[in-house]
Amino acid sequence: MSRGDTALVVIDVQEKLVPLIPGGDRVVWNIGRLIDGCKILRVPVLGTEQYPQGLGGTARELAARTGPLAAKLCFSCCGCDEFWQQLGKLDVPKVLLSGIEAHVCIQQTALDLLAAGYRVFLAVDAIGARFEIDYQTALRRMDSAGATLTTTEAALFELCEVAGSAEFKQLSALIKQPFSA
Repeated sequence: MSRGDTALVVIDVQEKLVPLIPGGDRVVWNIGRLIDGCKILRVPVLGTEQYPQGLGGTARELAARTGPLAAKLCFSCCGCDEFWQQLGKLDVPKVLLSGIEAHVCIQQTALDLLAAGYRVFLAVDAIGARFEIDYQTALRRMDSAGATLTTTEAALFELCEVAGSAEFKQLSALIKQPFSA
């Protein structure tokens, strides 16, 4: 991944879903760090909300960072015309996925993006699911389908590429912030 060829996608991190995810606070924290880091590095951020009328909006701590997100009913983001058009306008061959749930919307989006020719990266510590078996099985399936597993910090440093810049200093400060639930 590099700044010029990658977009961050935040999938369905909604108020009613987050409390159901073990470690959901940490998943949201890592997604927040990804969003903030991508803004520092000028990497585009887009995303979705699954049936917001029923599941509510994006978690408050993320909503202010992302702005409006595409509403969808399809599990895959690729089934949402608004999302698909936004991604197409970015003209990037790589996507870094984050959000919930691993075995539903993340997995179906990853598989559709891979089929469409995108390189897919998964920030595994910024993805959640209600049950560990679903999380682990989804990661294994996406990995075997060609997605690349990474972590929040590894992805941010990969996108940054070099130390010594003003952006690196901002990113380093962001990464050093301790987790707080």
